[in-house]
Amino acid sequence: MTDRVPAVLETLDCSAAAALKQLPGTRPTLPLSPAKRPAKRPFVKNAILARLSVPDLAAIGECLEPFILKERMILQEPKKQVEHVYFLETGLVSLRVVAAGTMLETAVIGYRGVVGASFLWGGHLSSHQSVVIFPGSAHRIRVEDLRRVMKVHPEVRDHLFDYVQALTFQCVQAGLCGVRHHREQRLASWLCLASEAVDARVLPVTHDYLSSVLGLRRAGVTETLIRFEEQGLLRKMRGVLQIDDHKALEQKACCCYKLVSAAYASSQSAISAQEQAS
Repeated sequence: MTDRVPAVLETLDCSAAAALKQLPGTRPTLPLSPAKRPAKRPFVKNAILARLSVPDLAAIGECLEPFILKERMILQEPKKQVEHVYFLETGLVSLRVVAAGTMLETAVIGYRGVVGASFLWGGHLSSHQSVVIFPGSAHRIRVEDLRRVMKVHPEVRDHLFDYVQALTFQCVQAGLCGVRHHREQRLASWLCLASEAVDARVLPVTHDYLSSVLGLRRAGVTETLIRFEEQGLLRKMRGVLQIDDHKALEQKACCCYKLVSAAYASSQSAISAQEQAS
């Protein structure tokens, strides 16, 4: 296994990049020119991959392939075998529990995380449905290849476990939030978490979607968003919400937002501590 980082991590495949549409409000991620590109360290936005050492990144990079995330694409179904793990670069994925014709969103996953982490608990079947809600891109790896890499490079496993702990906390907190906190708090919390997950202030999301994932009446969602707009927190456009005052919106959110955000920050701090100790 070479320390050279595979080409798949140097840049997205040209055809894939052309198919992607930059989300409004996101910062462009242009590749460096050959003269300025680091010799061994590629640009990857996924927070887990970005924190791997060069040897670890090279090892896992040999098995990664670029993957386009299309809106409404289902990456995993409950009770179905997990075949791939997706390291998100851009876009947003909704993690859901589905039963008896209804669904509950338990988490949103963006560039800080992965889809398909359930295999880390030793299971072969997915417990959630994973659906792309904002299109984007990812690096995909087969589960058996990732298991093999983790055996040789335990730091990769440790990084994944740190993230999974934060994701598990968000899933558990979502259940509490749904029964304890009122509409305005839950809506503000979702918008703040989604904004952080995609590193953008413009979210291509509709009132209908927010109503369905939060289990709220559409009229109630519209009423709350109108109030937020009157307070200067955001602007509503056709199929898009633009957050103008993130700090003020955080103040409207329930405690779940700060707890979940802190859990992800803690997982990243644990990763940094591991890097300093190594």
